[in-house]
Amino acid sequence: MKKYTNTGSKDTRSGFGAGMTELGQKNENVVALCADLIGSLKFDDFKKNHPERFFQIGIAEANMIGIAAGLTIGGKIPFTGTFANFSTGRVYDQIRQSVAYSDKNVKICASHAGLTLGEDGATHQILEDIGLMKMLPGMTVINTCDYNQTKAATIALAEHHGPAYLRFGRPVVPNFTPADEPFIIGKAIMLSEGTDVTIIATGHLVWEALIAAEALEAKGISAEVINIHTIKPLDDEAILKSVAKTGCVVTAEEHNILGGLGESVARVLALNTPVPQEFVAVNDSFGESGTPEQLMEKYKLNHQAIVEATERVMKRK
Repeated sequence: MKKYTNTGSKDTRSGFGAGMTELGQKNENVVALCADLIGSLKFDDFKKNHPERFFQIGIAEANMIGIAAGLTIGGKIPFTGTFANFSTGRVYDQIRQSVAYSDKNVKICASHAGLTLGEDGATHQILEDIGLMKMLPGMTVINTCDYNQTKAATIALAEHHGPAYLRFGRPVVPNFTPADEPFIIGKAIMLSEGTDVTIIATGHLVWEALIAAEALEAKGISAEVINIHTIKPLDDEAILKSVAKTGCVVTAEEHNILGGLGESVARVLALNTPVPQEFVAVNDSFGESGTPEQLMEKYKLNHQAIVEATERVMKRK
């Protein structure tokens, strides 16, 4: 299998900040809106360099979405930024009516997603946001795996017309994707080819999937690893091509087992090529306070859980 190297761990939200800095220089129509979390969302450079295109809305997320929708009418490309919980759950009605239904070119950018938000606990650890957003007609949903990919996705979204949700995280994680790798919305990335099982991962679980693949290789199991950064539109072709070869699937995500990547993959399989599938995800529960490492281990969102899921699914082939 192809080996990937951690070139230096970074937080994905800093990738978003770097992407916004570059967009600020390249595209004068890009504007940024923040709900009192400039430092957390890494908007500092954009605000410093383009103060006339930065809007501090304060703790008024619903108002932020409404303003963003209005800015699109004048040709602006608004990127909103706050925690994932406040980017989606708190403002779902405004997103549905003012952005999705109205087909406005708003980029909803969400940091601190999932369990790895850590010590802030269950009230802030949204695990249902992918489900909420992918159910909205016309909404593109992206969940990036590292710093480089988050930066690339941010830049790509400025060229993509239509409502979009970009999900990334708080903690420092391995940065392993090539800095110059093109980011194509809706196109999965094959990380390593295999013949025994397809492991489809998204977000922070992509690196864990690669570690799991190495562990499986040592057990004589050949794992194909696919990075699904775009949950919607899903790359059905890549999924079906892989399972035609391997005959079974493991999906891995930092999200509720209900409504996330796993269910989207299951739909594709059910409609085309039903094969055994195992899910690595949070099993329909809220999170709790703890370090990211503690939580990922307790809720079984790591490479060991992927290895165990692979061993289970292969018995079902």
